[in-house]
Amino acid sequence: MNESAGCVLCGGTVAPDGYCWNCGEAQPGFRSHVEITADGGAAGISDRGRHRGINADAMALTESGPWTIGVVCDGVSMSPRSERAAQVAAEVGATALAARLQAGVLPEVALGEAAVRAGRAVAALAASVDAAPACTYVAGIAGPEGMWSAWIGDSRAYWLPDEGPGMALTEDDTGEHEALAAWLGADAGEPAASIRSYRPPGPGRLLLCTDGLWRYLPDAGALRAALNRRRRGSTADRGLLDDVRMLVTYALDAGGHDNITAVLIPVTVGGPAATATPTIPSGHGHW
Repeated sequence: MNESAGCVLCGGTVAPDGYCWNCGEAQPGFRSHVEITADGGAAGISDRGRHRGINADAMALTESGPWTIGVVCDGVSMSPRSERAAQVAAEVGATALAARLQAGVLPEVALGEAAVRAGRAVAALAASVDAAPACTYVAGIAGPEGMWSAWIGDSRAYWLPDEGPGMALTEDDTGEHEALAAWLGADAGEPAASIRSYRPPGPGRLLLCTDGLWRYLPDAGALRAALNRRRRGSTADRGLLDDVRMLVTYALDAGGHDNITAVLIPVTVGGPAATATPTIPSGHGHW
């Protein structure tokens, strides 16, 4: 993890959000490249990219009993201190998910509640509605019953099986000219995440990522092909952290115009047939 030891302007102490406690200056090298892993094999990387002054993406990865939990957020560039919004949303979302799953709450209910808590935490950062930090949000959980994803905005989740075609598990909340139609923040109202569940027929990986990755590898086929090319050239099973490094490196080599964040979660559940539920708004019934 690459962090600045002191403020680049005055030498003061850098706060957890990447700003100096003394003079308030943003630190250009703060969280420029972060790697995280979980005991069960899940892994994530967040990288500043080649053209951004700060990394406004954030991620969280944790486990709760049989569940592996990942959250990825992307700060909205036009909002103030968007990197802080992303960090808060990722941390609050993952913590809330772990607690609710541990309490035995159904996965889709836990995902909806966690998104609401993350949204309220981001809204609390606002000095006013006109100065509101904002971010996108995608969360994924995998366990013995399958996997679930929830999202607000255009950060995505993909199913990447070891064998067979993969698929996107999310649908971007965007309008005309790809403008965001939903996000977390005081100017967005109470969040209502869309939720999808899927029980795959065999093992694979659940990918959570920001648009810094998916704009270069926009569909599951391209993502899986890129991973398989690396695996064919490897003489050892290097694990998911190396897979994530490959994806991030691909985006950097393709230009790295935005922050890049990717989390891979192993999925081992398998059944006689795959089943899926359609996208639903949080707090509503199935369509």
